[in-house]
Amino acid sequence: MKPVYRKYLVIPGIIIGAAALAFGLSLMKPEQPKRDNEQLDLLVEVLPLEVHSERFRISSQGTVRPRTQTNLSSEISGSVVSISPKFAAGGVFQKDEVLMRIDPTNYSVAVDRAEALVAQRRIEYDGARKLRSQGYRAESEYASAAAALASAQADLVAANRNFERTYIRLPYEGIVLSKDADLGQFVTPGTPLGVAFATDLAEIRLPLTDQDLAFVEMPNAAEVTATGEADGPAVTLAAVQKGKPVQWDARIVRSEGIVDERSRVTYVVAQVVDPYQLHGDGTPLPVGTFVAAIIDGSNVVDVIRIPRSALRGADQVLIVDDENQIEIRTIEVIRTDARFAYATAGVTAGERITTTAIEAPTNGMSVRTSDRPADDADDSDEKIASRVDES
Repeated sequence: MKPVYRKYLVIPGIIIGAAALAFGLSLMKPEQPKRDNEQLDLLVEVLPLEVHSERFRISSQGTVRPRTQTNLSSEISGSVVSISPKFAAGGVFQKDEVLMRIDPTNYSVAVDRAEALVAQRRIEYDGARKLRSQGYRAESEYASAAAALASAQADLVAANRNFERTYIRLPYEGIVLSKDADLGQFVTPGTPLGVAFATDLAEIRLPLTDQDLAFVEMPNAAEVTATGEADGPAVTLAAVQKGKPVQWDARIVRSEGIVDERSRVTYVVAQVVDPYQLHGDGTPLPVGTFVAAIIDGSNVVDVIRIPRSALRGADQVLIVDDENQIEIRTIEVIRTDARFAYATAGVTAGERITTTAIEAPTNGMSVRTSDRPADDADDSDEKIASRVDES
């Protein structure tokens, strides 16, 4: 064979030999055992249910309003001759402190005249009585003198009352909300002078649904009827002042007793003592502040607490039975909050629910379980609630 043809045969020979060697080595490789295509069941966390006694806390909100507010108006005519420096918006005044004075001249003169007339009528009456006793005057003349004296005394009372009306004052300690009359202004009966409110108590109207009222121990009608108010559940009010959260203590004193036709809620009234802290050292709660309210509810026994994350829809949970199979169960939920749902029927203590979200659960679905202690669930939800409160 010529050298030229030998060169063209060497390269294909090498390729064919390498392929034959690779095929031989593959035949010598031991056969791998075949693995079954096993599909594992879904792994879920389960939580054993326990019975608890719960004291529910009812959330509401409202605006602080004064319990007593007065629209001041003049009862007599005259010019305003003096005004207290405290009679301005925001001014704090004491009980019976003079806030404004209407010109008393005419009313002082009227008192003097009435006193003089009473003195004259008394002299006439005394004379008539003496003469009657001596038989010189008829009974009718005595009666006429007595009537004239009584009329003069009544006129004196009216004159003194009008004179007192020249002093504008209020029978409570309070704060001026607005001033509607000023120095030198002539006023007549009914002229608005200003608005003020008492600082002894403030009130907050809190709307409650019918479901909320089921867990609030409201004062009974007999207690409220006797005094107009009663000692109801404690309330914690909260608001932000100057960038910081602040709380105040209050108490439910009555229910307004009617259902609002538009919102279908019932309003209860909470009272705060000394809201402006004029006689204390706490943080003032100004009128007009919007506050969140937490009402101490009633204590309920034998309820099962279920994490909200485990609740499907409004009233369903996924039960994991002893064979680790899913059962979709409808329960009776009496109340829910940010952390838990509370059930009284449909589940029993000791049963396990899954807290893992399952996209499309079906009855009889097999799962693998990983126990989640109840304490861990509580701690986790408390942390979540704490973060919500902080935000």
